[in-house]
Amino acid sequence: MSLNEGSAESKKELPNKSLLLAACAACIGGTFQYGYNVSVINAPTVYVQTFINQTWRERYQTEISENILTLLWSTIVSVFTLGGFIGATVGGTLSVKLGRKGTLLTNNIFALAAALLLGLSYPTGFFELLIIGRLLTGINAGIGICVQPLYLGEIAPTAFRGVMGMGTSVFITGGILTGQVIGLKELLGGEEYWPILLSTTCIPAILQLLVLPWFPESPRYLLIDKGDEDGCKIALKQLHGTDGCNGELEDIEKERDNLASFNARKPWELFTDRTVRWQLLTIIVLNVAQQLNGINAIYFYADYVFKQSGIPDDKIPYVTVGTGACECITALTCGMLIESLGRKVLITGGYTLMSICCILFTLTLTFQDASPVVPYMSMACISGFILSFGLGPGGVTNILTTELFTQTARPAAYMISGSVNWLSFFFIGLVFPFIVIRLQHYCFLVFLAVCSSVAIYIILVVPETKNKTFLEIQSEFQSSNNRKACSVEGAGANLLSTST
Repeated sequence: MSLNEGSAESKKELPNKSLLLAACAACIGGTFQYGYNVSVINAPTVYVQTFINQTWRERYQTEISENILTLLWSTIVSVFTLGGFIGATVGGTLSVKLGRKGTLLTNNIFALAAALLLGLSYPTGFFELLIIGRLLTGINAGIGICVQPLYLGEIAPTAFRGVMGMGTSVFITGGILTGQVIGLKELLGGEEYWPILLSTTCIPAILQLLVLPWFPESPRYLLIDKGDEDGCKIALKQLHGTDGCNGELEDIEKERDNLASFNARKPWELFTDRTVRWQLLTIIVLNVAQQLNGINAIYFYADYVFKQSGIPDDKIPYVTVGTGACECITALTCGMLIESLGRKVLITGGYTLMSICCILFTLTLTFQDASPVVPYMSMACISGFILSFGLGPGGVTNILTTELFTQTARPAAYMISGSVNWLSFFFIGLVFPFIVIRLQHYCFLVFLAVCSSVAIYIILVVPETKNKTFLEIQSEFQSSNNRKACSVEGAGANLLSTST
């Protein structure tokens, strides 16, 4: 091999720089916003409650009751989930009407409006603006987490689809970590800065509005949905380079020809289509499990374990930042491993390791006072669970939602998966406190059942999708469906012959 051939081959092993920049531009105003707004609300909890109490006293000349204060604060926190569900239900439709890139840019209207309302709540003395602002940030996050993975999956070449898809997980964890860091007292975590802290959600929106317009629309959307062949070729050349666009164009044309008689599908049409039954069941199972696997419970118990380990209360926020950094690093590690190990190995391994951590964490919490060493073992279990989540379920779930469906069904699939994910998020937030009250630390046995069941389901049902085109994955599922149908028919025939 000559030196020039070697250098050319090494270049092919890396994504085009324009492709990476387009992914970053999409993610900063997409899933980064989701992670950021999930974590940033935690730092000013006491200060916002003080503001509500003060405002109530000035309005009604009486102290607010503890129950009403708790209700208002819970509404401010949980209305984000309602907004996310609304965003998920409209995200797929918008991505068909406005395009993937157009929807992401339009979505920033919600973030900018939310930042304005959140920032004005304190100077105007209207805590109701916090509720409306959090609702708008939820809508923004819901649309972003629905459309951004769709955009990444469609602009990525087959060989780098897993790596590009991991941008979703990397930027979610990066958003969580950024929210934790900015919420420290040394930055914007002080009492006088909390309105500014909450309104910083405008910064990622402004960055995306400045950067994303320089990059093209999804080539698949341009060719298959809009029939714009010239636009598709221009987009492919910008994203993949002159040398890398021909193979991708051929793949997109094959998918277009295969879907020539189909229009964009509606969510309810997927439920009645037997050809996508197992794909649909798979994304529903994975998205429910992503919220019900215990990751939220781990963060709930983290502060208790840190206190038991002797960490002072004023130092716990810094330790929490450390756990956020661990999750971010794990997402990056998953991105480097996903094309070599494959999706199935990572997500199955992640759920298996989480099952083991559930068992060990239950034991360490049960015997927390047995030895001074046990709290540190609990800390190790927390780290292990977070790392296992980031290694598999946290990153691979969204990639599979992209890969298991073809172009016409993919937006509807994201609407379904996003709605299921947000409903599960709301459900676990509503039910989890009661689970803890009833089961205490034995609640992790429930999460053990979830994690182990999902691992078994993936092993039995989900094929490996690494280095396969969307049509190849569809064909593999259809072959599997035919085999299952034949086995059912054969069993029925045997039963009839036996009875006669």
